[in-house]
Formats: sequence, structure tokens, C-alpha cells
Amino acid sequence: MTDGPTMLRQLLFTMAGKLIAIPLRRRLARFHAALYHPETVQAELLRSIVARHAATAFGKDHHFHTIRSLADFRKQVPIATYDYFAPYIERVRRGETSALLDGSKLLMFALTSGTTASRKLIPVTEQYVADYKRGWNLWGLQAMQDHKPIAMRPMLQLAGDPEEFRTEANIPCGNLSGFTAQVQKKLIRRLYAVPGCAARIKDSFARYYVALRFALSRPIGMMLAANPSTLLALARTLDQEKASLLKDLHDGTLRSDLEIAEPIRQQLHRLLRRDRATAQRLTALAEATGRLYPRDVWGSYLLGTWTGGSVGAYLRLLPQYYGDAPVRDLGLLASEGRMTIPYQDHTPSGILDVTTHYFEFVPEAEIDSPQPTVLAAHEVQEGETYYILPTTASGLYRYHIVDLVRVTGFFGRTPLIEFLGKGNRMANITGEKLSEHQVVAAMSATLNQVPQQRISAYTLAPIWDDEQPFYGIFLEESDHRDEAILQRFLQTLDSALQKCNMEYQAKRESGRLGSVRALLMPEGSWRNWDRARLAKTGGSPEQYKRPALIGDLEFHKTMPVTHWIGAELYKLDR
Repeated sequence: MTDGPTMLRQLLFTMAGKLIAIPLRRRLARFHAALYHPETVQAELLRSIVARHAATAFGKDHHFHTIRSLADFRKQVPIATYDYFAPYIERVRRGETSALLDGSKLLMFALTSGTTASRKLIPVTEQYVADYKRGWNLWGLQAMQDHKPIAMRPMLQLAGDPEEFRTEANIPCGNLSGFTAQVQKKLIRRLYAVPGCAARIKDSFARYYVALRFALSRPIGMMLAANPSTLLALARTLDQEKASLLKDLHDGTLRSDLEIAEPIRQQLHRLLRRDRATAQRLTALAEATGRLYPRDVWGSYLLGTWTGGSVGAYLRLLPQYYGDAPVRDLGLLASEGRMTIPYQDHTPSGILDVTTHYFEFVPEAEIDSPQPTVLAAHEVQEGETYYILPTTASGLYRYHIVDLVRVTGFFGRTPLIEFLGKGNRMANITGEKLSEHQVVAAMSATLNQVPQQRISAYTLAPIWDDEQPFYGIFLEESDHRDEAILQRFLQTLDSALQKCNMEYQAKRESGRLGSVRALLMPEGSWRNWDRARLAKTGGSPEQYKRPALIGDLEFHKTMPVTHWIGAELYKLDR
């Protein structure tokens, strides 16, 4: 039974939440109104961004002061990837903020997910944070309006380290989610079930354990994780470690063998509380059922995670652990900024946020054209696929983020966007976003170390397994001449991929990805596949290049695999 003072605190907290929600609802109404006039809203936003940055070095180099129209903007600013902005960002990194930014204070650099060996640095200004928080507020308010029982209930969110290192100009570099959690209003911070200092825990298991230890005694209403593989890892940790977690909850402790730096552990200890009633209730439940899943611990809740791209295989496993909880996509969201705001459950589609960034779109087939068709947000067509090019208030213009999207409909006159995946031959099972360039580099390094292994032809592709997905390298049987050499080759290739891709390394270390396996096919299989692909796509054999990476999770089902070799024997679901 809840005591009087606790009930009063809960009542005051709910009332304060309702007062905060009033201006947010007005903001949501203004956002909805803007969706009926995207051309006007976008034109004014672009004019404002260009005017504000005219005095920066980038603005001067691209003659922003002469831009009077969209045509001027497109003529003077090229479609560009990160490399084009890197020299300006490097100057900002050294403290020369005016190289790329207007007067908005630089707060940090957000680090991209590490899909290249050298992670990208994205400037985060006060304006950026205001835009970022506004997008999250719109997402959260819409979700709470649609699911009123979760309103103002605590959330379980795993944030990243907001300060992994500092630049030579003493500018912090780290994870944006950890930073924004720190700068939230005090009332909102109280909604976070996981203490902010836990973001600095490096070990994946320890981070999951700590999150569960603090969340078990709170009425969680929302669980947020960018990738559904994280939600699965969290649920499996809860079940596997239920005895230890419930003992810690009962005693008000935190197990001592977790890999946690001592300063962080001391901060956590100051926040620990015992909850014997909850521990006894959940212990009885676990003993009766033999399990402890999130669906057993908490009542109704919303899951927020990515649902587009290649994560579908994970989504179908969530109900086993989370029951029939509604799932809402977090939106097309990157270190560079938020691009969509989903407003319905169980769909990757979201409303293009025309109020924050200026957007252009290039049809998928034209992205490599020297003069591609470029469309504004109100000009795209439903059902068509495009590469999305945001122009932001933080120094990125016509930025080719290499995100392939599909237009699924419209809200008013503003497109609904579904993320399909990274272009330019990338694969992504758990968030590693492995690129073909990385595969080629890893293979080269591997063959230098294991020259005894013969490779006549190969392609790497992701393969789903409910317990532990992995990447398979497709080889012909004639390449398998010595078991020990092939095993060493696979181990070396796996290590090389980890060196090339920091996220691949993180997923391997956390157990979300298994090691590379060799899938063997009869001799001539690649020759037949190449001929069929050439016949389908056209082109001359002289110019043809077999892809070193294919991102299709179903690819292995199309190939004549006879057997496979790895650390363990895995059956392929054919």
C-alpha cells in the first residue's frame, strides 16, 4: 500500500507533468499545421539557415551572401558526403568555430556510430540541441497521447557515453543521447529509470545489468533502444541473471563482479535502494514460471526502437519477451539530426520533419549521375525510393548521408518516409552497418596474414539465426583444402572486420553477432551466379565486378550451399 507522502509526491509530479505538456501540445499543433504547407515552411527555413551562416568560412567560400533562390543554393553548394565538410570540421575541432558555425554555442561533437575506422564528428550547438529535444518532445507527446497509460511513467533508456574524449580545443566528443539526458529539465530527468552515470559503463553486460537493477522497482512505461537487438539482449539478461538481480534488489546492493569503473560504481551505490516487496513478488513469480521476462515484470508499456531497414528479424522475436506491447519506430534519426517523426505504431514510416532541416531528394537510380534530378520535399512521389539530403542548422549542407528511403504516403502535403537502409552496398543486422569497403580492406589484411588460404571468389553476407546472427563468407569447395588453415582464416577475417568497423567489434564483444562462418558451394557456383546477374542487369563482362558484400538476409537461400564451417555448427533455415 502506498503511503500518504508518496501519494502526494506522485500527485504533484503528475500535475507538473500536465503543466509541461500544455506548451508541448501547442508545439505539436503548430507542427501539424506546418505539414500542410511544406513548400513555404521549407523555403523560409533554407533562407534562414543560409543567412545565419553567411559569415562563416564555409558560407564565404560558397558565396552565401549572393544566394537569392533555391537555384542559387543548388548551383553554389554541391551534394557532398562527410569528406567535403571534414576540413571545416577539423578547424572547428581545433577551436575555430566560425569555420562552419554561426554564433550558436558549440557544446560538443556527436560521434557517429563508427561504421568507418575513423568516426565522424558532428558539431552539436545550442540550436542543434533545441531542435533535437523538440523532435523528441513531439515524438514522445504523440506517443503518450496515443497510449495514455504510459504518460509520465518512468522510461528505461540505454544512453551512450557523452564524453569519450576531448579535442585539442577541449571540446567533448561522445554520444548525443547521453548528453541530452544530462541537459533535460529536472522533472524530465526524474523519468529516466537508469542513472546518467551508467552511460559511461563500457562493458555491455554490466550496462544491461545496471539498467535492469534500477528499473525493476519502477513502473516502466516506455523502453527505448535504437536497435531491437538491444531490447532482446536486455530481456535475455533479465531472465539469465534473475536470481542475482532479485537478490540485489532485495538487499539494496549491486553485485561486485561487474566490470564498472570505481568512480561510477560509487555514484551508483549512492543511488541504490532496497525494494524487498518487489523482490519477493518477482522471486515467487520466477520460481513458479521458471522465467523472468519484461512482460512478467511490468504492466503496459511502449517499446521505442527502429523497425525499418534490416532489423525485421529481431522484431519478430520481441513478443516472446515483451508480450503484445506496441512498438513505435524512433524515426530516421542519426548523429547528424532527426529527419522523421513517426506517429503510428508498428510501421517504420514517419513524418518528414520539415520544421527542423531543409530536405532534398535524389531518385535512387540517379544518385551516381553527374546531374541527378533533385526534388524538394513537396515534389516526391508516393512509392518511389530516394536518397535523402538534409541541410541542417549545424553546418551540413546538401549532406549525402547515404540513407535510402521510400515515400509511403503523405500527412497533409508532407511526405511520410520509411528508411530502407544504407546505400552503396552496406549490410546491417544489429547496427554495425558494415560497408563493402571495410570488407575488402579486411579481406586484404587477412590474406596477407594467412596467405596459405586460397580464395578464388567470395562474397560476404549476413545470415539470421534466432540465437546469434552472423556473417557468412561464400566460397567454392575447391577453396577448402585444409581445415586448420580455413579456421585460422575465418578467425583472422573476423578480427580484421572488428578493426575496420568499431560497431562490428562492439556487437561481437557483446555477443549480438557471432563469428564469421564459411559457407561452401560446388565449384562453378560463382561463375553461374555471375552470368545470371549479368544477364539480368546488363553490362559487359569486362566491366563487371562481383560485390564483396551483399546485405540481403535471404541471400544464402538463393545459393547452392552444401555445408558450412565455423567455430560451431549452425543449421541454415533454408
